[in-house]
Amino acid sequence: MSTNRSALDQIHIQIQWNRLLSVVEEQAQTLVRTAFSTSAREAGDISAGVFDTDGQMLAQAVTGTPGHVNAMAASVGFFLEVYPIEMMKDGDVYITNDPWKGTGHLNDITVVTPTFLDGKPVGLFACTSHVVDIGGRGFGPDGRQVYEEGINIPIMPLAREGEVDRGLLHLIKVNVRNPIEVEGDIYSLMACNEVGGRRLVEMMREFGMTDLGELGRHIIESSRAGMLEEIGKLPKGTYRNSMRIDGFESEVDLVGSLTVSEDGIDIDFDGTSGTSRYGINVPLTYTQAYASFGVRCVIGGSIPNNAGSLGVIRITAPEGSILNAPPPCAVAARHVIGQMLPDVMLGCLNHIIPDKVPAEGTSCLWNPVLLGGRGIVDGDYGDSRPFAMNTFHTGGTGARPGKDGMDATSFPSGVRNTPVEVNETIAPLIFWKKEYRTDSGGAGTYRGGTGQVMEIAHADGKPFAISSMFDRVIHPPRGRNGGANGQTGKIYLKSGPKLQGKGRQTIPAGDTLVLEMPGGGGLGSPADRDPATLAIDVRDGFVSEAAAREAYGWTEPQLVAGDD
Repeated sequence: MSTNRSALDQIHIQIQWNRLLSVVEEQAQTLVRTAFSTSAREAGDISAGVFDTDGQMLAQAVTGTPGHVNAMAASVGFFLEVYPIEMMKDGDVYITNDPWKGTGHLNDITVVTPTFLDGKPVGLFACTSHVVDIGGRGFGPDGRQVYEEGINIPIMPLAREGEVDRGLLHLIKVNVRNPIEVEGDIYSLMACNEVGGRRLVEMMREFGMTDLGELGRHIIESSRAGMLEEIGKLPKGTYRNSMRIDGFESEVDLVGSLTVSEDGIDIDFDGTSGTSRYGINVPLTYTQAYASFGVRCVIGGSIPNNAGSLGVIRITAPEGSILNAPPPCAVAARHVIGQMLPDVMLGCLNHIIPDKVPAEGTSCLWNPVLLGGRGIVDGDYGDSRPFAMNTFHTGGTGARPGKDGMDATSFPSGVRNTPVEVNETIAPLIFWKKEYRTDSGGAGTYRGGTGQVMEIAHADGKPFAISSMFDRVIHPPRGRNGGANGQTGKIYLKSGPKLQGKGRQTIPAGDTLVLEMPGGGGLGSPADRDPATLAIDVRDGFVSEAAAREAYGWTEPQLVAGDD
């Protein structure tokens, strides 16, 4: 970073940087507002960013998920390996959903578009969206190889000089269960990048810029220096943590070591379980995305996310482990494992900064993929409307330093819960219940976030299927520093039988699916919880009176006195 700039020059380049951030946020909002699927439109399961012509991410939109953004940061480089910037022309658009060169599974489509100024390429815009269906078995963990999980689109042109490849779109449409939504989302991805490109050109003309070279160097060098400064405050050494989670055919051990040195942080997952026979395996780019995010949650959180800040956190995992699964491993439900990694990293950091680290939470999304139609369910489906729907929900987060955990809130993915009213308009389902789950949050000085309970039935009384991709059913989110564990999740039929945490299963005709989502772990001793705060928990139904007495050791008069 140049030290010869005047104060006015520094202000000028900071204004450009801020303007670039507003460009990518408008890019992301275009995608959300034009998307056809609820995953993008309602839940915000997207990412958007701008890159220099070498494929380095300069800025990302705040709207979006860490798994998409941080994995996409690596994927643009793969696009440039196949189609160097010199080969690209104005109006070109490129596409892939390759799990190992995109964002980890086939349901995520990544689109990259070059931007030109006066005939010269000056940058690249990239975006990703989770589409509701990509064919194959449908979104779920049951596949044994990636070939079963849907149509695989290699890195290839989607449009050439403004002409869309309608043959490719037709091929995709005839291979998916929701062709209108999927095609609509692909056009939304193209529109998103187009808006970003237009705004970038307007910005560059306004500031008299001919390229992004100086601004890009300033962004990357400043962010790298800022991260190294923050890392430099930590004691040097190697810190370890492990976590046992449910897995599919067997339990999975996630083992991480985090080494702090002068030139950054190195993370290694040696000792982690090997690949699964089912679709819960994780490509390395997704592992890197969520492991780095776990560090950034408490180290350098105020520093913008780009190639500079990401570059000083280096992540490796043994090939053949569940966190570096090679093709053709099945990977559709890679998020179930990958979204646990921030908790693993925070456990490492708890050794050195325990006052900044939250307890473990539900972490993995509790997204029931619900399907109905002939051949999908066991039993007669009749003439009821077929459907495939991915609805976004989750349990509670871990308690935070100085604060309770967040109730029914997605962390680390950051996606929003899908409104049940929207779900009921796009599928013949009735959501009979959606409420907080009493006593699910772990006790502590700060309580773990509360999970939620949902009851779902077919509107016509027909059977339907759930593709379960849930964890924390066997092993709960752990409390930290004296806090209690959160409750494990449950999946069952209202008639009584239990269902498995992973795999496709049928809800019989006339029966109701019940999901009880986990709560987050508590932080600190429950005996130190403020009585007035506990009284409010009891009043609002987050904690029962019995649990208040048993878990917190407080008496009924204290609760009454603290109630307002």
